[in-house]
Amino acid sequence: SDAGSDKIFSEPLKHPDFFRLSELFSLKDLFDARVHLGHKRGCRHRLMEPYIFGCRLEQDIIDLDQTVQHLQQALNFTAHVAYRGGVILFVSRSRQFSHLIESTARDCGEYAHTRYWQGGLLTNAPVQYGAGVRLPDLIVFLSTPNNIFQQHVAVRDAAKMNVPTVGIVDSNCNPSLITYPVPGNDDSAAAQELYCKLFKMTITRAKDKRKQMELLYGLSRPEDQRSVPSRLSQD
Repeated sequence: SDAGSDKIFSEPLKHPDFFRLSELFSLKDLFDARVHLGHKRGCRHRLMEPYIFGCRLEQDIIDLDQTVQHLQQALNFTAHVAYRGGVILFVSRSRQFSHLIESTARDCGEYAHTRYWQGGLLTNAPVQYGAGVRLPDLIVFLSTPNNIFQQHVAVRDAAKMNVPTVGIVDSNCNPSLITYPVPGNDDSAAAQELYCKLFKMTITRAKDKRKQMELLYGLSRPEDQRSVPSRLSQD
């Protein structure tokens, strides 16, 4: 019924942590994964200064109290997108983590792009892929640089196309165009594995919750309401 359908979408918005994501990690988990270790002080981006706790042996230390808050907000937003059947695209240019990120996306039924980003994938999608192509509903950047000196082109293009973004931003990154920036180390294996685990658990939990809510209100739907993904999402 329409009332049941409305309830499915309105109920999660009444609770600050409907999916109970705050229980997925603690500040100590972030510390153990070396999320607090930034780059050398000389590489610091001026817009990251509010997130810096201090400096030790010329290395920036990221304020994990702020990281906890920002990561919870980012995971919460990701969960709501997944709950509503949104398409989520994981993006990174870190070659050493491309397999981990692609596996994470596949395991939770989403998409990843870890290779060279062709210009216009978002901004010129209707011309490249034909009319009616669907852009991602959320892009998750597990690292925002394209290389050491440049920001990933998709950060700017997503902002142009009003595609919301979640991004891990290290001390040398520009957080200004990311919708939900998460200050943290973006190049250690332990940190990347933690991020991937958290996003996978979040998306899986949100999709399971959607199925529970549909059973609760007696609604059934096709296995996947999402339209056939474009080649953009599968690339």
